[in-house]
Parts: sequence; C-alpha cells; structure tokens
Amino acid sequence: MQTHNSEPEKTIRPQNNGYPAGGTNKIESTPKINADPAQRGVIVAPPSGNTDDPNPMTVVQKGFDTLALAVKANIPKELFDYLDSEKELATNERRDVLVTYNGLQLHLKPHGGKGYYFIASGGPDGATWFFKKPNSNDPWGIRLSFGSYFMAMYGIGAAKAHTELALFKLGIRYAPEDISISRVDFCIDILAPHFELEPDNFIMHSAAGRRDYVTAEDTSIHGKSGRVTSVTVGNTRNRQVIMYDKRAEVIAHRKSHWWDIWNLTLYKVSKGEFDFSTLYSIYRDTRPPQTLTPDPRQAPANRIWRIEIRAGKDLLKDRWGIRTWEQLYSKFADLCREAVEVVRYTEPARNDPNRARWPNDPVWEIVCAEMNDFLMDMRSGADPNPMKEVHREQHVGTLSANILGTAIARAAMHQKSSAELPDYMIALGQDLSQAVRANPATASKKLQNAKDRYVFLKPPEGR
Repeated sequence: MQTHNSEPEKTIRPQNNGYPAGGTNKIESTPKINADPAQRGVIVAPPSGNTDDPNPMTVVQKGFDTLALAVKANIPKELFDYLDSEKELATNERRDVLVTYNGLQLHLKPHGGKGYYFIASGGPDGATWFFKKPNSNDPWGIRLSFGSYFMAMYGIGAAKAHTELALFKLGIRYAPEDISISRVDFCIDILAPHFELEPDNFIMHSAAGRRDYVTAEDTSIHGKSGRVTSVTVGNTRNRQVIMYDKRAEVIAHRKSHWWDIWNLTLYKVSKGEFDFSTLYSIYRDTRPPQTLTPDPRQAPANRIWRIEIRAGKDLLKDRWGIRTWEQLYSKFADLCREAVEVVRYTEPARNDPNRARWPNDPVWEIVCAEMNDFLMDMRSGADPNPMKEVHREQHVGTLSANILGTAIARAAMHQKSSAELPDYMIALGQDLSQAVRANPATASKKLQNAKDRYVFLKPPEGR
C-alpha cells in the first residue's frame, strides 16, 4: 500500500507470541519503530524467531557471575582469638582447617593475603571471607566474594541473604550504609555454533573527560590454534566487556556444573517452560538430556560464547554511585545497558568507512535484548542438590582412578605381571588394612581431616 505522497508506508511486523522479537516472552503493547537508518547500531531486538535463521543462536544462561563487597566493621575479639588459634594449627599442619562458629562452617587457610590476616572459604554454597586484624583506625575490616557457582545456582538475592545471616552468626553488627559493593559481573551465554569472533568488529566509543569510557588501547586478544577465543575490552577497576569461548574455558578449568545449567535451559526451552519456579521439579523428576557435552567431536556444534560485563569499583562508585544493596538493585540494570552501547560488537558495513555507523552483529542484538529484559534476581533454575551429588561422584571417581593408578605403579615397581595384578591388589588391600590397625590414631586423624576437607561435598542426610 502507498501513502498519498507515494512513499512506502511503515508497517508493524506482527509478533508471534511464542517467539517475540527481543528474545523474551513479553510483548510490548506499542511496538517501537526505528525510523533513522543511521542509528542501526543501537537496535536492541535480535533476529526474530518468526523467520528461519540459517545460523540459529540460543541464550542458554544469563545472570550474575561474580560479586564482591566490603563491610565497614571489624571482627569481635572472641572471633579473632578463635580464628587465630585455628590458623596456628593450619600453619603447623600446612592445610586448610574446618572451623565452626555459631553454626557457620568455613575452611580457614593457613595464610592471609592482600592486607587480610585471615582468609576462609564457605565452599561452593557460600562466600570466601577476608578478615583483617581488628584496628580502630581501619574500620573496613571485612571483605567477601561470591563465585560463579553460587551466583548461577542461587542468584543475587540469596547472596544478600547469605551475607546478612553469616555476619549475624559471626557477631558483626553494621548499618546498611556500611556495605560497599566493589565488583559485580553479569554474563550471557549464547549457543552459537557458526559464530566466529573477529576482534576488529568491536567498536569502542570514547569521550574527552570521561574516564569511564574505553578506547581500542584497552583491548586484549587471546587465541588458540589459529582461532580467536577471547577479546577483552577495558580494565578491571572500571568497565570491562569480555567475549570468549566459554565452552573451552569450562573444559580447561573442569567447571562441570555448567553442562547441567546449559542443558537444563535447552530442556526448558524445548518444553516451553519459561517460569523459573517450575524448574526445580523439572530437574528433580527428569534429568535433562545431555545435548551439550565436553566431547571434542561435538565442539563445533556445542560452541558456547559468553559475553560478560564486569563493573569494577571505580565504575560502580564514581560513575554510577553504587555502593549499597539498594543502589545496586536500582541502578545496575542501567549500568549494563550503557555498557553494551559503549562497547559494541558489530557487523562491518564494508561500503561505510564510519565504523560508528556499523550495525550490531546479530549476537550483540541478542545481548542488548536480554539487557532490556533484565531481571535483577536471576539464577539458572538448576536444582543444586543433584548437582552436588554429581560433583561428589566426580571427586570419588577421581580419587578411585588415582588409587588404581598408584596401585598399578606399585605393582610395576615389584615387577608384577598382568596376570598377577588381581592377587596383588588383594594383598595390597590387606597390607593397608593392617597399617590402619597398627596405627589407629593416625588413621582416625587423617580420616577426620579428609571429612573436613570434603565437608561441602558430603552426601545428603540419611544416605
């Protein structure tokens, strides 16, 4: 249809409720039309699911990845004395020791670091704590951080609740303004088998007098086997945007929980389930099929790219005025949206020398859309209980393999043949049993130390 001035009429493309443009299941009542083609670089709708895409991409995870904060308080004398005595034990035995204070269990390290006298870990379901010696001239005596596993499993709301409960158990009193958030990471994982990372496609905007903006000089590139696997823009104290091959990183660092998280998301999408509250029963009743695996033969089809936004201390406080929990909840979504506008991954327009006008690459359109659908209290929806069991079994399997390998090596030292191995293993078991009986105190102490070491991987009650 033509208008009276013979110019084409701009029509609104109808939306499919199951596959709305924007990557979410929310439909705007008044769709917006971008009338200026010169502004294509800030479109926030990814390719719609209404049409066939020869290179489909799926968001398999989004949420907070790391959180670090400081507390304006010193630990009480009673807690300091207890930790100090336990640290002496840890130092003498050169190992982490399990400490329990008012029901809070932590692995206390035999050393401090970075100005902190004590370092203690609450395991994957807790925080890592840093405590200074009490000093009235240094009121910021506590720091803590949550890792990617905790944030993926439980979310930012649980991190806040865990912090408050742990500080209460430690006997530490503080006011809301005594919290200072120093680092927050937010990530989006995209299954994009056909995507190839091109460093030159990044566009960074700079502005005079604005030290929170970044330039090309702030960029670092990493690769392997002739393929770029990571591009980092910015620095850790300010704004940092990273795009990297998350699948390769998960395999290299043995972060096996991500396979369950990603496969759960794909299972949820295949069943049309978008409500996180239903995911516990989904995971409990039916383990998701292992669509994504570390099998190297599946690498091309299983490529997961992570886009990570890291907000450091300077950006949080100086640019956005984010220190407390309340300020984080009210402002962090806007911080992320600005980040993906300041740093963009583009689709080069070879006939346009002005890089600032290059449109966003489809993968970046997805990132922008997910930022627009930002949910503050995000988590993966995976049930941590079966995942803990998986991790425990992996540790058991590793230990069993080590035992078998050591026993076979011992048999080789005794010049045993393959046919003699079964009888040799029986004899070895008898020797070990006799060694335990000969020195029960030492064996009991080592057993308790091992139980303390794996306290956060113990099986559920009653098993």
